[in-house]
Amino acid sequence: MTILPMIRLLRPQQWLKNLMLFFPPFLGGALLLPGAWMRGVVPFIAFCCASSSLYLFNDIMDIPLDRAHPTKRRRPLPSGAVSLLAAGVLSLLLLLTAVRLASTVTAPFLLLLLAYLAVSWSYTLWLRAFPLFDIFCIASGFLLRLQAGGEAFGIVVSQWLFLTVFLLAIFLCTGKRLGEKNLLGSHAGAHRKSLDAYPEGFLDGAMYMTGGAVLVTYTLYVIQHHRLIYTVPLCCFGLLRYILRVKMGKEGDPTASLLKDPILFLVGSCWVVATGWGLYGG
Repeated sequence: MTILPMIRLLRPQQWLKNLMLFFPPFLGGALLLPGAWMRGVVPFIAFCCASSSLYLFNDIMDIPLDRAHPTKRRRPLPSGAVSLLAAGVLSLLLLLTAVRLASTVTAPFLLLLLAYLAVSWSYTLWLRAFPLFDIFCIASGFLLRLQAGGEAFGIVVSQWLFLTVFLLAIFLCTGKRLGEKNLLGSHAGAHRKSLDAYPEGFLDGAMYMTGGAVLVTYTLYVIQHHRLIYTVPLCCFGLLRYILRVKMGKEGDPTASLLKDPILFLVGSCWVVATGWGLYGG
């Protein structure tokens, strides 16, 4: 067993999702204050450890299903590159590290991280088999990260930002499920039970509905910042690009879509730059 398969099990590319912790200070105009970045280091590492622990736990539970999947069968556990014992020990160590680090931030932050763990475990063990519950469980992870970021930096998350992140998370999760359903075809239900429960056209409609709602709530959120209104076209383009990607039969995973689609990555980078200029450009 080499170190590379172990690193792959941690899914470091998925740590991008934990950057949600920095959204409250970034959008609140407080990220460049003295010491702000340092306040986010421990919370970020805690959530990275927690998420990797959960990915390991999920992969352990999914070994039989992943072996029947066209691409997931090449993952370290179903392929046999990493032993079940090693994965279990690593998952436990990461879990303990995450809880220990979170306890050094604040008590509410620790509770939010524990809630994130509890929802994720419930998803893996039970709720992912039920339609809508599977989508809302994944979306709750984004919201808990957002609230944890607000707690870590001492910033109140605005109602419009909460709604925007919530709807965006539902939009992305729906797109991911639609991508899986299209990729697996008639075998979708054998890999994920909830996919068979979604009627034809439901996931498409849900993705379009939440995508439109994201654009509305985001516009209402940024309209109070005159410079940020110019990021709305970027938001619209990014949403449509993601929909186009999913409908073309490509992977709907948000992180993979961002990293593998140069146009989507460029749009996301432009949004960060434009938002940063609007908030910190004087």
